[in-house]
Parts: sequence; structure tokens; C-alpha cells
Amino acid sequence: MAGPRADSATLRLARELILRRSITPDDAGCQELLAARLDPVGFAVERIPCGEVSNLWVRRGRGAPLVCFAGHTDVVPTGPLDQWLSDPFVPTERDGALYGRGAADMKSSIAAFVTAAESFLTRYPGHRGSIAMLITSDEEGVALDGTVRVIERLKQRGERIDYALVGEPTSELRFGDTVKNGRRGSLSARLRIRGVQGHVAYPQHARNPVHLGAPALAELAGIEWDRGNEYFPSTTWQVSNVHAGTGAANVIPGEVEVLCNFRFGTASSVDELKRRMHSVLDRHGLDYSIDWTLSAVSFLTPPGDLVDKFSTAIHEVIGIRPDVSTTGGTSDGRFIAEICDQIVEFGPVNASIHKLNEHIRIDDIDALHAVYLRALEKLLVI
Repeated sequence: MAGPRADSATLRLARELILRRSITPDDAGCQELLAARLDPVGFAVERIPCGEVSNLWVRRGRGAPLVCFAGHTDVVPTGPLDQWLSDPFVPTERDGALYGRGAADMKSSIAAFVTAAESFLTRYPGHRGSIAMLITSDEEGVALDGTVRVIERLKQRGERIDYALVGEPTSELRFGDTVKNGRRGSLSARLRIRGVQGHVAYPQHARNPVHLGAPALAELAGIEWDRGNEYFPSTTWQVSNVHAGTGAANVIPGEVEVLCNFRFGTASSVDELKRRMHSVLDRHGLDYSIDWTLSAVSFLTPPGDLVDKFSTAIHEVIGIRPDVSTTGGTSDGRFIAEICDQIVEFGPVNASIHKLNEHIRIDDIDALHAVYLRALEKLLVI
């Protein structure tokens, strides 16, 4: 496929979005820019602000199927500015790439959503179904007032999405090599193991919670929670933080706090993981408490209608067959799954995301537009 024109519509829009300093949860005017483009071509624009978060729901048409592009305008902080080769909020082209915060995650995807929709409507004014976009500024943050709030609004109105295309940067080694058809769940625990504080010289008068908890933690680290399945790898359990003590070298702590996390697929349930962890701690006779946080449930779109059509669209545009994967962290797909049974995630190469000098190859920008356009054709025309 030929590369993009020197100043393509998608490249121009990506530049405009990168210029806006939309560090989470500040949208910095990105969504108003999108609304101003989409309103004239027939999209009904609905702004759904929540606290400091900006959310945008736009829809054109009322018929089925509804194809929804989903993404986020917020970006992570830049890190040390003196270590960037150019201003992260001044889109800069060099060595065949577009540099700037959000270039890969995920302002180029959003630009491609918009231009693909515009091109599609020009070519197929009488298409079946509907097109929507769900854009938030709270994906890189706590994700409490973003996509989840829009989905709540849609649920209240009885609206469902038939196909969701999330623009996360899923490509690994080259553009188009990976599509996500699901994500693992994330279950975190704040474990507090209580002992008795005392002087290190008189351990007989104390109970050291670090010593008491260590055998249980070692057992938990060695458990095979499940063996995964054909779609998900096996569940993992990891300790991310351990804290105990007063800061003094001669005091046995009275409590140790352990932060840990399960990443799980569909082979284990949340309740089963909780029960098994409690059983280990109980068997070791520990005095403990756990605060659980379920930040994401696993979701899956099995190979079939959407996965097959989207994979074929990639092959027809780029010439490669993508791997279909559920690896990686969480995404807003977990919220969309409440009202949509078929979700895929696809976007730029993710090697530079959240890093200094984030970038996307310029050749990939119009290719991304072309993949989204071809997907629309397969879902709403062919």
C-alpha cells in the first residue's frame, strides 16, 4: 500500500490533537475539535462531563448494527522535558515518524476514526446501520468518570453497541501484527497482617508479622491458580509493595502491609481467587484483613463475526494476518463489554507509548485510516 500524502487529512488532525496539552483528566479542547468536525456530517453530539472529566458521545443514525469507535483524548505526563528531542506538545516530523505525546496512544487512532468515518459517509451515504464514537479524557487516570459514565448513560436509555472498535496501540513489532479480542481482569488486594510490636532484642515479647506472613506469601507465590485456556494465559499473582516498621532499626513492626494483584482470564472467577487466597492465609493462622479492589473483569470476543472481518480488513490493507491476542493491561473495553458482545482493539505500534519521544511512523497513519475505513465497509456495507 502506498504511504500517506505529505499532508493527509488524518495526519493534519493528529497534529492538531497532539498540540493540545491534554494530560489526564484535562481534555484541553480535543473533544470540541472532534465535535466541530462531526456535527456538520450528521453526527448528533452529546457531551457528558463528570467532574474534571470530559466525555463525548456522538452518533449518526438510529438503525442496527451500531459500530462504535472508542478512545481517549487524555495522555500521560511527559516526564523530563529536557530528555525529549522536541517539545512533546509540538507535533514534530523527523526520520519518517510523527513525534509528540499521544502520537501512538492514542491521538492518531482518534484522528483515523474521524477521517475514516468522513470518507465512509462520502462513499456510502445510503449505508445500513449507525456509526458512533465514544471519547473520554479519563482512560489514563483513575477511569472512574470516563467511559464507565457514558456506558451507564447508554444503559439507562437501553442503547446497545453491536460492534466496538477501540483504538488502543496494539501492534507489537510492526503495524498490523496484533489485534486484541479481549483483556485479562485485574483484582488487587491490600493485605494487612497484624503482629505485636516490640524491641528487636526481646523478640519473645513481640510477634513479628513479617516473619509470620512470609511463609504464606511464599506459598501464594508458588500456586498455579489455573492453566489458562485457548484464549487467556494462566492467572498470575504478584506482590507489588511491602511495607512494615516505624523506620527504626531496633523495633519489631506491629503490622505489615502487602499490596498484591491477580491478572486473570476466564479460567478463574473473582470469587474463587479470593476464596483460595483466604484459605492460604487462614491455614497459616494469621491475624489479617484484606481490602479488595476489582478494577477490571476479563472480557472476550471469540473468533467469529467481528474478529474475522477486522482481521481480514487488516490483511486486505496491509498484507499481513494479525495475531489475535488478549495480552497486556486493562483498557476501557472492560466497560464497553457491559453493553457490547463484540469488541476488538487495534492501533499503532506500542513500543514508544508512555515513554520519552513517543512517536508513530507516518506511513502507518493513513494505513490506520484505511483499516478503519475497510472495517466500516465490511460491517455496514458488504
